[in-house]
Amino acid sequence: MNFKINNIGDWQQVVDEIYPHLKYKILVLKGNLGAGKTSFSQFLLKKMGSTDTVTSPTYAIVNEYNTPKGKVFHFDLYRLNTIEEVYDIGMDEYLENSELCIIEWPEIYEDELSYYGYHEMTIEIDGDSRTIHFQ
Repeated sequence: MNFKINNIGDWQQVVDEIYPHLKYKILVLKGNLGAGKTSFSQFLLKKMGSTDTVTSPTYAIVNEYNTPKGKVFHFDLYRLNTIEEVYDIGMDEYLENSELCIIEWPEIYEDELSYYGYHEMTIEIDGDSRTIHFQ
């Protein structure tokens, strides 16, 4: 699926289209700084029924949110340097005990993700708009 958005409110349409197609417990988000990964996550968590305040997990590495169906964990792996650091935060336990795991900057962990089914969303900045590719 591909989308083009021009303002932050357009994320709602993207979420409305993508949400029914989420069949895996893992969603990786790729895109440059400021592309809208956390904005997308805010709209997605709201769609999932969460009333929690959704913020970037850049410094915490993982944020936990509650939804009626269960826990959602939102990761930012940007500051991790080795796969061992990913295991040290307990990634396997998070994956096993969640309704959904959203992973920003997943590159350090992508080889291991090949053992799981997951969705990938890439956000490209194009001036003031964004092009989104979801699979």
